[in-house]
Amino acid sequence: MRRVRYEVNGGPEVLFVEQAEVPEPGPAELLVRAEAIGVTLPAVRKVREGAEPGPLGGEVAGAVAAVGEGVVGFAVGDRVTGLCFAHAYAEFALLHQAMASHVPDRATAVDAVALVRSGLVARGAYEAGHPVTGDSVLVRAAASAVGTLALQYAKAGGASRVVAAVSSPDKAAFVRALGADEVVLYGDESWGDPVDVVLDGVGGELLGPAVRALGQDGRLVAFSSGGGTVEAYELLVRGASVIGFQMAAIARGRPELYARWRDELWERHRSGALQPRVHAEIPLAEAGRSHEIIESRRNLGKVVLVTDATEITDATDATDATDASDITDVIDRPHGS
Repeated sequence: MRRVRYEVNGGPEVLFVEQAEVPEPGPAELLVRAEAIGVTLPAVRKVREGAEPGPLGGEVAGAVAAVGEGVVGFAVGDRVTGLCFAHAYAEFALLHQAMASHVPDRATAVDAVALVRSGLVARGAYEAGHPVTGDSVLVRAAASAVGTLALQYAKAGGASRVVAAVSSPDKAAFVRALGADEVVLYGDESWGDPVDVVLDGVGGELLGPAVRALGQDGRLVAFSSGGGTVEAYELLVRGASVIGFQMAAIARGRPELYARWRDELWERHRSGALQPRVHAEIPLAEAGRSHEIIESRRNLGKVVLVTDATEITDATDATDATDASDITDVIDRPHGS
């Protein structure tokens, strides 16, 4: 099978394709013939600046090719998706059954990797901010895979004002079409009027401005692997709080809630109330290009690797446009429609 790997830290150019043996599933594991692999910001950061090179993780969706000892609820041929922590960038990947879920017949593999993990993180982070009807919500990285779904959750949840924070003005029309009432840029001197809740999936040096965007008794939900420092005084003067959220903790510690949220995601998707946006579907062999798109902050929605190179769609040319009229088709066409 083909597998993408790297041996030294660096940019997208350090990724390479190799031939590897198809792994065998261990106890409670599924061997999945991958059709789609979701590219995540943590994986991109790991390649660029990780402690040492290692296998790349990500969301995987495809058909079960074999099952390990003790697997319950899954059989060969089932269509599944889940988070793979090792060697996700491959034609065959291993999923632990606790991290796997069935994909409805009506959904594609690309739908699955664009919706499930990102949707669970968006839902969980939004809930962690204890929103009430009428709250104002600011979403950082609003054009990302998680951000696009968080905007939809906030709008559907009764937010009085939804603010999208993005890296460049050419993303404004895209995030407004998803429900943003206002758009601010990271470089703006002010991020507008104070908000009740900030959903921060980026961290880093802009964590300070995110805290300063909070109003009295505001709540910032930090769910990024990017770290960052918060000045205690900024919290003090606002009576504000910072709440950490990690989806893996829900999956491990509250599996019933995890399953319920996952089922709700698919139901919302079926009804049209929650639609992931896919920026590009890229052949597995061109994984470096997927990392380049994310590093350059060009993506509008999810970037997905696909193993069938005969069915490739790439919205990159359209979404790189600075004229809002040039990205109308991408904005108006959610994946799966």
